[in-house]
Amino acid sequence: MVVELESYYAGKRVFVTGAAGFIGSHLVERLADLGAEVTALVRYNSRNDIGFLRELTTAQRERVQIVFGDVRDLDSMRRSIGDNQIVLHLASIISIPYSYVRPVEVMETNVNGTLNALLSAHEKQVIRFVQTSSSEVYGSAVVAPIEESHPRQPQSVYSAAKISADALALSFYYSYQMPVSVCRPFNTFGPRQSDRAVIPAIIAQLQSRKELKLGNVWPTRDFTYVSDTVEGMLRVAACDEAVGKEVQLGTGQEISIGDLAQGIGKLMDVAVTIEADDIRVRPSSSEVARLVSSNALARSLTGWMPEVSLDEGLKRTIDWVRDRKLMYDSGSYRI
Repeated sequence: MVVELESYYAGKRVFVTGAAGFIGSHLVERLADLGAEVTALVRYNSRNDIGFLRELTTAQRERVQIVFGDVRDLDSMRRSIGDNQIVLHLASIISIPYSYVRPVEVMETNVNGTLNALLSAHEKQVIRFVQTSSSEVYGSAVVAPIEESHPRQPQSVYSAAKISADALALSFYYSYQMPVSVCRPFNTFGPRQSDRAVIPAIIAQLQSRKELKLGNVWPTRDFTYVSDTVEGMLRVAACDEAVGKEVQLGTGQEISIGDLAQGIGKLMDVAVTIEADDIRVRPSSSEVARLVSSNALARSLTGWMPEVSLDEGLKRTIDWVRDRKLMYDSGSYRI
């Protein structure tokens, strides 16, 4: 059943982990605009840095309580979750290359952190828990478009961690009848994304030179603009029929990294020359060759459909990066 989001979230108490990051900060903003009372968990740091939550407007800030903690610590999670009714769990180490070199840290955060979030939510008897997954759990598409029943293929430690976290979340549904849904975005992009991701990395490089350093350019991805991802997550969280299910969010359209780079160059009025950079190439058996979604389940359960085209989303992202050059380092490869 399609739910009207304003009426559903107004006055609801919502706990968001990973709230200071790329998707999390957009999600917090949208929740505040919908009238929710938001508790935003930010990983503790000595600088009191609240990440992209500094972008909140005065009106939004009045509806957001920022708390510091760490999902890897169960006591921290129990204290932070408070009396919130809904948990949107985004906290995660998201870099695939980083998972090659720091597998223990990735597993502790992405798997143990999810378990701690689930335990805390179960103790508080929340009315909904949404686990944020990743299309990387599928590995290279065996059949396309990919549906939720597609086999899982752990082609990186990151992927294995997400597969494990998703399974943990669903186990709480089966074992404790906890109202859990798994939401699986496909390659979200947009303002605030770091240049460890391919789209801002391309934009940042093309601002200073025409020679673009990339890894493999033949893989295809299904890119979804961040506001569409946020809307989909909120619809999944509000949908009773999505409880106990995995629901993916993607456009259903794919583009190769090479064609994407040329398209960004065209929007920036730059003739692009691509140079192979070995340091950016994944191990051959770990590279995911093709990701393209079916969003049929999301449509049927929640009425969600992406609204922002790839070109429009790229234009908005280009404008964001251009206005914040100090945030991006075109000369470095960041994992």
